[in-house]
Amino acid sequence: MADPPILSYEGLGLVQGAGWLFQDLDIHIGPRDRLALIGRNGAGKTTLLKMLDDRIEADRGQRKIVPGTHVVFLEQNPDFAPFETLRDFAVHGPDGPEEYAVEAIADQLGIDLSTEAATASGGERRRAALCRALGSDPDVLLLDEPTNHLDLGAIEWLEDWLKRYKGAFLVISHDRTFLTRLTRTTLWLDRGALRRKEVGFGGYEEWMEQIAAEDARAADKLDATLKLEARWLERGVTARRKRNQGRLSRLYEMRAQRAAMLGPTGPAKLAIATDDSRTKSVIVADHITKSFDGRPIIRDLSLRVQRGDRIGIVGRNGAGKTTLIKLLTGELEPDSGKITLSPTLSSVLIDQQRSLMQPERRVRDVLADGSDWIDVRGVRKHVQGYLKDFLFDPAMIDTKVGILSGGEKSRLLLAREFARASNLLVLDEPTNDLDLETLDLLQEVIGDYEGTVLLVSHDRDFLDRTVNLTLGLDGSGDVDIVAGGYADWEAKRRAPAAAAKAASRSAPPPPPAPAAKARKLSYKDQRDLERLPGLIETMESDIAAGETALSDPDLYTRDPGLFERLTKALDAKRAEKDKAEERWLELAAEAEALES
Repeated sequence: MADPPILSYEGLGLVQGAGWLFQDLDIHIGPRDRLALIGRNGAGKTTLLKMLDDRIEADRGQRKIVPGTHVVFLEQNPDFAPFETLRDFAVHGPDGPEEYAVEAIADQLGIDLSTEAATASGGERRRAALCRALGSDPDVLLLDEPTNHLDLGAIEWLEDWLKRYKGAFLVISHDRTFLTRLTRTTLWLDRGALRRKEVGFGGYEEWMEQIAAEDARAADKLDATLKLEARWLERGVTARRKRNQGRLSRLYEMRAQRAAMLGPTGPAKLAIATDDSRTKSVIVADHITKSFDGRPIIRDLSLRVQRGDRIGIVGRNGAGKTTLIKLLTGELEPDSGKITLSPTLSSVLIDQQRSLMQPERRVRDVLADGSDWIDVRGVRKHVQGYLKDFLFDPAMIDTKVGILSGGEKSRLLLAREFARASNLLVLDEPTNDLDLETLDLLQEVIGDYEGTVLLVSHDRDFLDRTVNLTLGLDGSGDVDIVAGGYADWEAKRRAPAAAAKAASRSAPPPPPAPAAKARKLSYKDQRDLERLPGLIETMESDIAAGETALSDPDLYTRDPGLFERLTKALDAKRAEKDKAEERWLELAAEAEALES
C-alpha cells in the first residue's frame, strides 16, 4: 500500500491584518509527492510554505510530521548579509549540509563558492542556495521560485535532479514548462481556500476553467455582489483564453512570414527580402562582430529587425545576451561591421534591476509623479483606473513601494514603462517575481504592443507564447536565428545530434550472404507495433479515471485505505504506460530503419 503523508497541516488558519489569510486548510504531503502550488501574488503561497517549514506559527490547526523527516525550505530571497562568501552561506548552521555534498552540487552547477556574498549576482546566489538545499539530503523540499535568476542550462540541470530525487517536493514557480515537466498534483490557493487536484500543472488551466464555471453556476443562489463577481471570473477566464488563442494565431502567422525571410546563407544571417521589407526595418546589423579580451562574443552576425517583430534572446549566463541587446540598441559599438537604427526609433528599457523602486515612494509617485492622471501612450487616464489594468486594487494608489511584494513591484514597473510612448520595447528578464496571472497579462500587453520587442528571458513557455524570432547564443560567438520560439530553437539545436543518432540506427549492415533474406520485424514485434497505440490510449483513459477518483479532497479522510489503493494503482498504471510508450517508440524507430 502507498505510504501515508509524512508532513501535513490540518485545519490550518492564520490571521493577517484584520482578517483570515487562511482558514480551515488541509494539506498533506506524501513521501513521493510532486506538488505545484498555484495562486496569485498575495494569496499567501510563500507564507504557507513557511508554515509547513514551521517558521510561522498558525493561529489555528495542527502540524503533523513523521519523526525523523527532514524538511528543507529553499527561500526565494535568502539573507546573505551575515556571510563573507557563498560557501559560508551554503554550509552555515548546525543543520547545514556537509561541505563535500555542497561542493559536488556546486561543481555540477558551475559556481565558485569562494565568491564574496556581497558582490555575487542573483544567479550566483540562487545557485548557492540550491547547493545548500539539495546538499542537505532532504525528505521534503519546499521550493519558492527555484528557477529565478537561473539560465537555461541550470534550469535543465535542476529539472533532471528533481526527476531523480527520491523524496517529495512542493514548488511555487511561474515557469510553466518547469511545472508541466515535473509535477503530478496541483494545489490551487485562491481567496483563502486550498483546492487539490491529482493532475500535474499541464491540466491546471482546464481545471481552473471548470472551477470558474462551477462558481458562476453556484452564484445563482447567492447575493447579487457575489453573483456578479463569479460571472466576471467565468467570463474573464474564458475571454482571456480566447484572446490568447487569437494572439497565438497571429504569432504563428508572423513566424511563418519570418521563416520565409530566412536566407540560405547560414544560421547567423537574415536575408534581405524585398524593398518593402527595407522600409519596415528598424534595426539592421551588417556582419557585426564584438569581442572582449580576445574572446568572441558576437561573430559575423547579420540581422534585419522588422517593425513589429517580437525577438527572444536566449542562452546561458555569460553567453553574450546583454552584449547583443546593447549592440542592437546602439548602446555599444561593434568591433567590425555596422549597426543602422531607424531615426524614428524610440525605446523603453525594462531591466531586471528594478532601479525605480525606491521603498519610500508611493504607487502614485512611481506611476504619475504624484498626480491623479497619467498619459498612457498619448491618452490621458486616471491613475486608479489604469492600476486596474495591471491587476491592482485602486485603493493601493498611496501604498509605499517598500510594502509591495516582489511581484507587485514588477507589475508596477511594467505599468509605468508600458504607459510611455515608444516603438521599441526592451525587456531584460521581465518574468522574475511574476505570478502566472501577471505573466498572462504581460503576454497580452506584448501581443497588443504596436512596436518592436527585444526580450531576454529564460522562461521557455513565455517565449513560446510571445516571440516570432529567436536568437540563440551558445557562448562561442555564433548566433542561431530561428523563426519561432524557444521550442523551435531547441529543436534546431538538437537536430544534428538526433540526425546523427538516426543515421547510426539506420546505417546499413554489412552486405549479407547471397542466401540471406531481408531483415524484418518478428511476428511478436510487428504485433506489438500495431496493438500498442490502442493499449496506450486505454491506459490514458484509466489514468484519467484514477486521477478523477483521487481528486475528491475528502477521500483520504473518509477512506484512507481506498486512497492508498487508488494511489498505488495509479502509480503502477503510469509506469506501465511509460514502459509501453518506450517499447512502441523503439519498435517504430526499428521499423523505420528497416524500411529505409
